[in-house]
Order: sequence, then C-alpha cells, then structure tokens
Amino acid sequence: MHRRALLKRLAAYQTRFMEESAYVARARGFIRAHEDCFHSDLWPGHVTGSAWVVNPSRERVLLLHHRKHDQWFQPGGHADGDGDILRVSLRETAEETGLDPSHIRLVDDALFDVDIHSIPESEQGPAHEHIDIRFLVEMDDDLPIPGNDESHQVLWVPLAQVVRFNNSLSTHRMVEKTRRLRPKSIARRALGSETASGTRWYQAPEG
Repeated sequence: MHRRALLKRLAAYQTRFMEESAYVARARGFIRAHEDCFHSDLWPGHVTGSAWVVNPSRERVLLLHHRKHDQWFQPGGHADGDGDILRVSLRETAEETGLDPSHIRLVDDALFDVDIHSIPESEQGPAHEHIDIRFLVEMDDDLPIPGNDESHQVLWVPLAQVVRFNNSLSTHRMVEKTRRLRPKSIARRALGSETASGTRWYQAPEG
C-alpha cells in the first residue's frame, strides 16, 4: 500500500527543474518495477527519505557533517523496509539531530524534492543509487541540537551560504526552492545580511 501511496505522490508532483523531472520519471519506473524498493539491500538502488530543514523565517538551513561520507548533507537515511517514506524522513531527522519529534514540524506533506544520486562501492556493499524522497520540515533555530554519533557537527547556515558546504546540483535546487518560499520583505533584507557569521555551530557527541 505504501508503494502505491508514494507512486501517487510522485504522479501528482510538479517541478520546473528539468533534471528533477527526469528523476521523478525514473523513480516512478523503478518503484513500479521493484516491490522491495524500500529495502537497503536492494543493490541496483533503493528509496531513501530525507528532510530539508529550515528555520521559521526560511533564512537558515540545517546541515549535518556526516562521519561516514565526510560531507555536509540534510538529515535523512535508509527506509529499512518502511514503506511510509514521510515517516522515514521525520524519524531520520529526529535521530540525526537528537531532538524530540515534538520540535520537528512538517511544513507540507507534499514532496519538496526528488533526487537520484550514486553511492560508491564500500565495505557495506556494491555501488548503487539512492532514490531520495525529500520533505520540507521546520525547526526553531534557537534550540540546542545534540546531534548523534553519525555526524561530526550540526549547524544552522544562512541560505546564501549553503552551497559553500554542499555544492551539488540538488542543493542548489533546494536553495532556490527555499528562496521562493520566503516573504519578500525577508528576502530583500537577507540579500545584504546573509554572511558566514550567521552560521550556528553545534558539536555532535563523540562516538
């Protein structure tokens, strides 16, 4: 049932980005072809869930520096067989930030972004693809963020600085989508004020 629900979400999803439109078409084909698409041991690829976390004013984005990949990402991870990909995204956000789920607010249960990216071969398994389904989540940026042992650091970074930490095409795309969500008064003010000094750093606990 959850696979049908995700296919329904993907069928209704509209994007103005050509590369993302192609990802949506590929995702729909893959999910239709693989009943076990939510299982992480499906090595051609599998569905993952993540959250693009913004503060209430949409001026900052929450990023995590993952130990495993040594890169900055939004919260997210494997579904581990759970076909409710929205629940997966919210669960991963709570686990990776270390915050109680009551502090994590879903902005909209519609899809925010869809991406397909390659994962290189490692001791965990062969090279494969992640079909990442993303939702928009809001969190107060004045809360201390404990993080967990999967991340070196957790930070709130001004929207204009996000691509300095992750310069992928999908990050550019989500930044652009976030800009379009912001009230015009905030967007105008932020043009001259978003600097690295607005970044809020949190040190994750040692594993």
